[in-house]
Amino acid sequence: MSSEFKGLIAVVTGAGSGIGLAVAESFHAAGATVFGLDIAEGAMAPFATFIKCDIGDSASVKSAFATLAGKTDRIDILANNAGVGATGTVEDATDEDWQRVLNINVVGTSRVSAAALPLLRKSKSASIVNTCSIAATAGLPKRAIYSASKGAIMSLTLAMAADHVKEGIRVNCVNPGTADTPWVARLLSQASDPAAERAALQARQPMGRLVSADEVASAISYLASPRQASTTGTILAVDGGMQGLRLPK
Repeated sequence: MSSEFKGLIAVVTGAGSGIGLAVAESFHAAGATVFGLDIAEGAMAPFATFIKCDIGDSASVKSAFATLAGKTDRIDILANNAGVGATGTVEDATDEDWQRVLNINVVGTSRVSAAALPLLRKSKSASIVNTCSIAATAGLPKRAIYSASKGAIMSLTLAMAADHVKEGIRVNCVNPGTADTPWVARLLSQASDPAAERAALQARQPMGRLVSADEVASAISYLASPRQASTTGTILAVDGGMQGLRLPK
């Protein structure tokens, strides 16, 4: 078992389930001390110390990092994974929908990053990895708000990488395709024919299946690793070939 993160301190948002939980487990398995920020503990207990945090609320983020600062004097890795989904076109979206998704996905990522920076600056190998999406680079039907938020995350990743490269803080992101997560499961459960909808999601990815949470976590671990000390401002697709491949039918 790898121990490349031994002695490192990692913070993972949205660590209670899905990709965030897989990231917390991956970091823990590689030797890191992991703190999981989420609105509920979920299943993170074997892998991370839970700190309650709603990234959509400034006071909650401030309180969470005050608690964190009492437990560690630095952060080596921040995995910004927490976020929410949304379906529909721009005609379907309300102002409240836009405000909720952008506040959590985009401003929330910024809030957490800003709060983490003083502790990241104390690391000798600081890294931030943002969970973005294939929705940032490919037009997906009925994902207007979500796509806009993830496009913003991708641009934010590049801007943050430029802002903090001279401080030795690397910033990268992963762009997963449709992943087999609890959020996707809930989305499928709302379809009139869940089996057919799942088959359609699988078929649009050239590999013919959904991306696993563990595969995304592995990519995040790669970008977070001190071994990738020259990797910053990188967008890593984990999408089963969805972005780059055009296969004949």
